[in-house]
Amino acid sequence: LDRMIHERMRLGIVSALAVNGTMTFTDLRDVLGATDGNLSAHARRLEDNEYIRCTKSFEGRTPKTEYQLTDRGRRALQAYLDHMESIIQATRNG
Repeated sequence: LDRMIHERMRLGIVSALAVNGTMTFTDLRDVLGATDGNLSAHARRLEDNEYIRCTKSFEGRTPKTEYQLTDRGRRALQAYLDHMESIIQATRNG
């Protein structure tokens, strides 16, 4: 298993981005029920490993942070899901 995305919060982040495309920090925080600090720390780990991309901008004077899954992140999530499916199948057939 990919330890980078096996952690619950990071798996939530990449899954949410896979479904929704681009999400703001606030939207991700609310969907995942995370604190600002917890989401920020996990998003930074994913960004440092090039699984997600972070874009910062302003809407008027308000800062806006958006996240998007990278191709590398999408491949990692697909490999993770494939691995989990094979575990499920082996367990059901065992």
